[in-house]
Amino acid sequence: MDASTPFWGPDFDALQDTDPEIAGVVLDELARLRGGLQLIASENFTSPAVLAALGSTLSNKYAEGYPGRRYYGGCEVVDRAEEIGIARAKELFGAQHANLQPHSGASANFAAYGALLTPGDTVLAMSLPHGGHLTHGSKVSFSGKWFNVVAYGVRQDTELIDYDEVERLAHEHKPKMIICGATAYPRLIDFARFRAIADAVGAWLMVDAAHFIGLVAGKAIPSPVPYADVVCFTTHKVLRGPRGGMILCTEELAPRIDKAVFPFSQGGPLMHAVAAKAVALKEAMSPDYQRYARQVISNAQALAEGLAGEGIRPTSGGTDTHLALLDLRGIGVTGKDAEARTGAAGIVLNKNAIPYDPQPPMVASGVRVGTPSVTTQGMVETDMKEIAGLLGRAVRDADGSAAAGIREAVAGLVQRHPAYPRG
Repeated sequence: MDASTPFWGPDFDALQDTDPEIAGVVLDELARLRGGLQLIASENFTSPAVLAALGSTLSNKYAEGYPGRRYYGGCEVVDRAEEIGIARAKELFGAQHANLQPHSGASANFAAYGALLTPGDTVLAMSLPHGGHLTHGSKVSFSGKWFNVVAYGVRQDTELIDYDEVERLAHEHKPKMIICGATAYPRLIDFARFRAIADAVGAWLMVDAAHFIGLVAGKAIPSPVPYADVVCFTTHKVLRGPRGGMILCTEELAPRIDKAVFPFSQGGPLMHAVAAKAVALKEAMSPDYQRYARQVISNAQALAEGLAGEGIRPTSGGTDTHLALLDLRGIGVTGKDAEARTGAAGIVLNKNAIPYDPQPPMVASGVRVGTPSVTTQGMVETDMKEIAGLLGRAVRDADGSAAAGIREAVAGLVQRHPAYPRG
């Protein structure tokens, strides 16, 4: 093999020869992606270029530390990948500093806590049942075990964030950090209002942008960067990169954030993932990506509207983002049953609690749907109307008699818009 030969790592033939069982799993997952509708809001299809970086020899390099300040020799090549990614992140988001090393969104959030807080400090964050995240104060997470977390939520009448409640709780509890951002909140967040509240009580403002940062990258929604002290996010979801995390922050906080990632909470970074993040950031700088981000929102709005026509109520009346949260109580179906019924029909989504949900979380009264994956496949508003009709039929299919027919229609739709098209 000479230097001109493309080599990104072990090829698939080698995997099949060495481990046919795992090769079979990989092929089965590709077939699953190609054979159904992927409506989970936190998933997307990375590009072949991102996958090439992930499956590269960069995986072999230990690189504890940061470019130019490593604990191992031989990092001069991987340093370049990280430096390129940092520069792209700062340019794309208009940030003063970027850290690409967090292994996940939860790792990024953990580092933000480590940089800004001491265990026992008070944090004001969105309630998990109202759309928040485990790392925003759940009792099963480090956030709820090590910190005094006060929760805010949404109004019962509008299902929108109750900013007056946020302000009242902030003045009452004097949190050291306020977190905004959610996993199941379909509306835009007023970052300026959160900044004003944080300033009024002397709190840090952390934005967990895991779900919507790709829409920010595509200039489809407002950015939290001008308002936040720290912005944490995942690099998959709408951003369409590898599974991983990232942190943006002010120059003032850069040393604290970097130390909180390494050596406080992580060891060696995954340099193949760092390089893949850099690839995704380059892709997100393109006009094509901006069109994609806008289409993701248009598709989510069309899907929510179509589902409303099926008698499935979008909470808060609709969506401004890539996801919709649907209330199934009007048709007498639980989220758990809806997830199973749609799955049998080739439509993958997740059960989800709705605000003020009378059901326990593992049953739930709602489902969450998102359009990043189907938009990557090239689907548009008319396809969303078709999907809404199929989803409505599937959710009502209590005995499973319609599943085969719905799956056949789904197969026709994904055949017209394949995931990872052949050739």
